Amino acid sequence: MTSDSTDSRQAQAAAIVRRLQAAGHAAFWVGGCVRDRLLGREPEDYDIATSARPEEVESLFAHTVPVGRQFGVVLVIAEGCSIQVATFRQEADYADGRRPTTVVFSDARTDAARRDFTINGLFYDPVTGQLHDWVGGLGDLNARIIRTIGRPEERLTEDRLRILRAVRFAAQLGFAFESATFAAVRQLAPSIQRMSAERVRDELLKLFRPPHAARGLDLLRSSGLLTHVLPEVASGIGCAQPSQYHPEGDVYEHVRLVLEHLPADASVALTWAALLHDIGKPPTATPAPSTGTPRFPDHDRVGADLAAVRLERLRFPKRLSEEIVAAVRHHMQFKDVLRMRKSTLRRLLLRPTFPLELALHRLDCLGSHGRLDHYEFLRQQAAELARPPDVRPPLIRGQDLLALGMAPGPALGALLAEVREKQLLDELCTRAEALAWVTERLATPRPRSSATDA
Repeated sequence: MTSDSTDSRQAQAAAIVRRLQAAGHAAFWVGGCVRDRLLGREPEDYDIATSARPEEVESLFAHTVPVGRQFGVVLVIAEGCSIQVATFRQEADYADGRRPTTVVFSDARTDAARRDFTINGLFYDPVTGQLHDWVGGLGDLNARIIRTIGRPEERLTEDRLRILRAVRFAAQLGFAFESATFAAVRQLAPSIQRMSAERVRDELLKLFRPPHAARGLDLLRSSGLLTHVLPEVASGIGCAQPSQYHPEGDVYEHVRLVLEHLPADASVALTWAALLHDIGKPPTATPAPSTGTPRFPDHDRVGADLAAVRLERLRFPKRLSEEIVAAVRHHMQFKDVLRMRKSTLRRLLLRPTFPLELALHRLDCLGSHGRLDHYEFLRQQAAELARPPDVRPPLIRGQDLLALGMAPGPALGALLAEVREKQLLDELCTRAEALAWVTERLATPRPRSSATDA
């Protein structure tokens, strides 16, 4: 979000509060926007809580969308911004571990008491500049503590996604857990499997954003959530690797270090390719007969298959999933690039996912042995490929093939194109070499396909 759009959203959120207050209603900014402003961070969104009922909100603003009337939630659309405005409420009877079946409109203090964590229970009046803290949120914000409002077990079971949200906030903000809250997270971790895949996915996408991706992984592990949301990654714990290539330790520690090296602007595709690239190692781990050193035959292919299944279960978009899976499948090819034929190397460089694969290779190296010689070589090769090609006349032309007895037609054109490709790859450098290669090619009978080959 740009600073201009952020400033516009903030201005509109303040204007909505003023309009509600002018009509005789209490109204405040609430939740994450208050927390983030107090931490000196730019809020992504502004939410407003008010004493006004949904129909009263709708009567005050020209453009509204009733996204959750039963919960008192209305979107106000102003100057291209969507601001959520919710009536103060009290909730009860969370039968499905997600939504309350009983909602009663109430006052600001009661509304604060129903929220998830103390740091999200702060109310701020942008008109008067007054902060209201009825839940101890300011003290926990200053102490950098994640604590539920009220009994942790009760608050986390109302909406089981809060179990994962607690870990996400701790990772995102760099906060520690209050002991009872963390104990409840660990106790309730298995119940996260009852949540919808889409909601879990959205939390994980936020959790693994750099620069807190590695901390997010560690907190998933220590909270017991990792085995329930990403069991393939959890299986890397204790999976030993050859020390000459991986002095950092087991597969889990390698992945953790790879996440630590994610650039600040890392895409979702790169982040998840980094997270999943070695999940094929635990199921393929095989001790070498002579030394006992672990080997992982075909782990790139196995890992790609496992990644495809996990991403489908998390309901990732198909195209994004395919990019991640391709990077996982190809990541072991990069160890051989210095020995590749030019034609093989060129096909690698021309793959649509090559930029993603190259970025993953860099992280893979930084999270293990630290050598970037293959990475720098590939950058150089990619730069050369991107330059306009040298103007080099073809080594042979159609009349040369006709002189060798070849008949006009598509086969002649195809052979000329093949010679040209080999010339550009420096596999044929002189006219004599090209004519010799073509002569040998024409003298070698080509196998004829039978009808059963189709």
